[in-house]
Amino acid sequence: MLKRTVWLVAVTVLFVFQIFGGRAIALELDEATRTVVVNPAGDTYVLSLDEVSRGKRLFNYACGQCHVGGITKTDPNVGLDPETLALATPPRDNVEAIVDYLNDPTTYDGLESITEIHPSTQSSDIFPKMRNLTQDDLRVIAAHILIQPKVMGPKWGGGKIYY
Repeated sequence: MLKRTVWLVAVTVLFVFQIFGGRAIALELDEATRTVVVNPAGDTYVLSLDEVSRGKRLFNYACGQCHVGGITKTDPNVGLDPETLALATPPRDNVEAIVDYLNDPTTYDGLESITEIHPSTQSSDIFPKMRNLTQDDLRVIAAHILIQPKVMGPKWGGGKIYY
């Protein structure tokens, strides 16, 4: 009898908390966090909360299988952290450069095309997830990659240390 009473009280408390506790408020990122570098000239753009949400959703859909947490499963030495992106040839530390990469991927040193082994708009016959992505979709994916270090800190692209 005591067990039933305890369970009944516990369920009642949870039910009351759900009704009167209100909805959980999602984290809203400030403007500084949502600001990304658009091109090599250093022009910036502030993403809307909708663009941030779309970028995360599209990144998880098209890229998340190989790039969980900003790492690269196929080559753990090359992550999506800002330092690694800046050292690529050409540097991939802005939205336009990442979109260019998603359209025509090259090796880290920029010497040869890897469209047959990395998803891109050119290889949508091999990677069907790329078929429906527009250039605007690629832009918000790139922006998602660039804001994640501000959200997650060094954990983004941290590799085996964190994952």
